[in-house]
Amino acid sequence: MIALARAVTLLVALGPTCAHAADIGYLAPPGVAAIEFPSPRRPVAEIVSPRRSSEEHRDALNEAGEVARRLELKPGMTVGDIGAGSGYHTVRLSPLVGPSGSVVAEDVTRDYLIELARRTERLKLTNVKFALGEPHDPRLPASSLDAAILVHMYHEITQPYAFLYNLAPALKPGARIGIVDLERPTPQHGTPIELLRCELSAVGFHEIATYQLAGDGGYLAVFSPPGGAGRKSPRDIVACGAR
Repeated sequence: MIALARAVTLLVALGPTCAHAADIGYLAPPGVAAIEFPSPRRPVAEIVSPRRSSEEHRDALNEAGEVARRLELKPGMTVGDIGAGSGYHTVRLSPLVGPSGSVVAEDVTRDYLIELARRTERLKLTNVKFALGEPHDPRLPASSLDAAILVHMYHEITQPYAFLYNLAPALKPGARIGIVDLERPTPQHGTPIELLRCELSAVGFHEIATYQLAGDGGYLAVFSPPGGAGRKSPRDIVACGAR
């Protein structure tokens, strides 16, 4: 009886974690292997936290509102929050896209996604999906996103050329990708805008506009994905030099 009681207690304790964990996984088959692409010729920052700064501070700067406005996000869209972390943008995008839309929270750190799943459940957000990615591949279904955001995480992508190449098919025709980062070296958790432009251009993305965000929010760079006919072979991608 004692052993049974302990087993029941253990199952109760693990139940919510297991339930959330069951929703965390790859949403699509693997893309092109990382070995097919060049490695970045600059340092890659380590993942040190699921959040950049306090949400109150970011709200005071209207970070989420400005990103949504510049990318023209609206109800009914499916938006990928790539490198979602603690879910600052996920939980704000969910009510914006509404019940007819959805948010795909993607990250390479499974524990971050499990915690975010708990958060969305507490907030009763029912239009959020969770996607476990890989350092070189977000593992998202083809033509599934109307837009994607990468906020204060681009400098942490260990295989940027492979990651961008494998992300592109998930973007629908006319989709936009918005990258938020700081104008500082990658080891200092930023990406110089000229380096960002060079790396995305190397994969075939086209810059639409760049905006300065309020306070210390950095910049928002908006790109369109490469078209099917203009899509390069991975072997033709040339890595940008450190800047």
